[in-house]
This record gives sequence, C-alpha cells and structure tokens, in this order.
Amino acid sequence: MAKPFPLEPVESPSILTPYRRIRGLLPSKETREQLDRLRAAESRSMQGQPPVIWDRAQGVNVYDVHGNMWLDFSSGVLVANAGHGHPQIAAAIVEQASKPLLTTYCFPNVPRIRLTQKLVSLAPPKLNKVLLLSTGSETTECALKLMRTHGRRIGGDDKNVIVAFLDSFHGRTLGAQQMGGVLGGRDWIKHRDPDIIHVPFPDGFRNEDTSFQLFERSLADAGVEPDNVAGVITETYQGAGPYFMPNEYAQALRKWCDAHAALLCFDEVQAGFGRCGALWGFELYDVVPDLFCLGKGLSSSLPISAVIGRDDVMDLYGPNEMTSTHSANPICCAAALASIEVIEQEHLAQNAATLGSALREELQAVRDQFSEVIGFAPSQGLVGGLLIVKRGSKEPNYDLAWNVVRCCFHKGLLLFAPVGVGGGCIKIAPPLCIDEAALREGCTVIKDAFQELLRGD
Repeated sequence: MAKPFPLEPVESPSILTPYRRIRGLLPSKETREQLDRLRAAESRSMQGQPPVIWDRAQGVNVYDVHGNMWLDFSSGVLVANAGHGHPQIAAAIVEQASKPLLTTYCFPNVPRIRLTQKLVSLAPPKLNKVLLLSTGSETTECALKLMRTHGRRIGGDDKNVIVAFLDSFHGRTLGAQQMGGVLGGRDWIKHRDPDIIHVPFPDGFRNEDTSFQLFERSLADAGVEPDNVAGVITETYQGAGPYFMPNEYAQALRKWCDAHAALLCFDEVQAGFGRCGALWGFELYDVVPDLFCLGKGLSSSLPISAVIGRDDVMDLYGPNEMTSTHSANPICCAAALASIEVIEQEHLAQNAATLGSALREELQAVRDQFSEVIGFAPSQGLVGGLLIVKRGSKEPNYDLAWNVVRCCFHKGLLLFAPVGVGGGCIKIAPPLCIDEAALREGCTVIKDAFQELLRGD
C-alpha cells in the first residue's frame, strides 16, 4: 500500500533558477495546518501526493501562496498537455461560463457540435463517430460495452471474450478495473468476469519475450478460441513504464484482430494529444484501431473524455441508451476546443517529438549512473519513466522511488507519487510546452536526488 507524504516541516535549501524557487520550510506551518484539516475530513485515498497546496499553475510551473515555485514534471497526472493555465483555454472557459451556460445534459450545445466535428476531423478517416463523456474510466467502460455488443451481434453469445494485458491500467470503475491487469487492483471484486483474459505485455523488461507468438500461446493456454474474442484493449503505452510495444507486435495484433473479426481498442487516455510526439500515440505503430479512448490531455484542464470509432460500432445503441449526466458539458467542451487549438497552433506534438531525444538521453544517463537501482528507463516523446529496483533484481523498490520523489519535491521539482508494478516507477511527464533547458534542469534534479539518497550506500 502506498504511504502518505509526511507533514513534518523540513528546512529546504534555498533554490532560485528560472524554473524553480524554493525557500523556507516545506511544508510551511500554515500549509501543514490546512492539510491536517483536509486529512481529518477526507478519505485517506487522497493523501498520496507531496504536500504542496496548489495556489496557481502556469505553463510548466506550480506555485503555492508562500512564493515557492516548482518545475512540474507531472502535468497534473498527464492532463496539462498545453501547459497549465493557458490564457487561451482560461478565456474560453470564462467566455462560455459568462453566457451563462453551465450545463445542458444531453441537450445539444454549440461547443459540443464544434468539438465532435473537430475530433472527427483529426481522427483517422474511418473513425467518424464520437461519444463525449467525463472521465477516462467512462470511456474504457464504454469501449468494453461496445466490443462485447459488436462481438455478440456478429458471432453470437460465444463471441464475448475481451483480451487485455497484464500490468495495464484502464481506470477504477468495475469493468475498467477488471480489464486492468495491475496486481491487487481487482482484489475487491468477488465475482470477476471469466471472459476478460489477460496476456503478457511485450514490455521488453519484465517480459523479455516480445514476440506476437506469446500472445497467441497465452490465449491457447487460457483455453480461448480466437474466433470467440470480441475485442482486444491495450493502452497505447502502459502507464506502468511507460512501456511501448514493438511496432511489429502492434501490426501483428492489428492483423490478428482483422482475421478473427475482433475489435482493436487503444486506450489513449494518457497517450493522446501530442504526448508521444504525434497527435495520437498509436500513430507511432503505423496502425489504426477500431476504437480509441481519450481523456486527460483532451482539455488540459477540465474533466472531459471521448470514445472515437467506426460508425457501425458507435451506433450500436440508440437514443438515450449510452449517455452520461455530464456528457459534453459546454464549458468542458469549450476548454477542449481551446486546448486542441493551442496544441496545433504552438506545434506542441512536434515539440514533444523534438525534445524526446533529449529526455531519452537524460534518462539513459541517469540509468547508466545508477544502474544497480534503475532497471529500465523507457521514454517516447515527453513521457518517460525510471523503473527503480532492488539491487541485483527486477523487484520494484517502492521506498527508494518514493524517497526520490520526496527529495525532488524539496528541490523544486514536482513529480507525482511512484506508480506501476509495486510502485517502482518514477514517471516523467512535463507539459508539452516545456523547453529543452527546463527539461534538462529537471532531469539534473532527479540525478542529484539519487546522488544524495545513495551517498555512502
């Protein structure tokens, strides 16, 4: 189980650079008092991040009320692709709220019309229908429903199997968590769906067999007939790494789904809108899915998500059969439109592609220097990770990963708490508007944290 970050104030060294500004106690006395009140009233599930109370955030920086400024390598868990508090996005939110028009349920509104048209124009040609929702979990639940419904329609009740991957994450609702392959994530579910099957992900680290034959063998070992598979869902990259599948594997998976009339769904909730150096992460594989799920970076701000797919799949359900209370909220739609415009106008996907080599170089240098405790350092575009392990093994070292995040916090670099298998992954995901100097400075802070923590070890 993850542990909360302590609230005991620590005298942090003064830091002043163009990207970081830290002075005095962290957390301050006032911050600790406020967080004590929050923890007394709130589920402890919300206690897992470093103890800063965000006052404002702009570009690549997060500020508290005491004048401290952090360089953000979290993007608010991969949300702020266009940067924090972008004035164009803020203006769109204010303009829509000032009409006033705050909610419309499923009654149409103009931002909804514009956003659906925009998303269809950006999607691959045959993926021409959109359903707007609120969260990533809603989109993967929707994809599960559509894959199953389509399978049964073309193949009868036996065509019901959903294939997902070990160590994957698709959200925390019932169906999403059953498709997720994170150990322990499904323990609370007593009666699990027997037709959701998990196979190894070809990550090249914990699973060194990256051949597509392993996919086929795993299904055979599970007693699954290929023609009974309704759909395959995969994160474009597994957030636990980030782990990317080999291009050849993705292309073989696409062909396998075609051969067995199974829908292929990419969960792009983390990968979409430029994060990987292309607008859609699956473009890296040179494949096109039948469905894909969006969230997080869609608006760089407010909660909104989407499922995009073929019309014969997206139209399986009739009016009012697949809606949600806050679907296509007009303010969220306005924010999403503005965010997409910023990503296009400021060429942020291209920036992620350009800086991807710098991030890869920096993370590999950190891994090379601390190879006994860093097992793997994958990255693509502006998402990367350091897989922290116990010496001489691939066993996750959560305590060291957690301490690195804490140490970086006191040095003015903001990371979210370790994620992935055993909590051993330090995830790096700055806003896509970051420049090379800031990116390299943040990576230097990470290196300094390792040096400090491992000194004399």
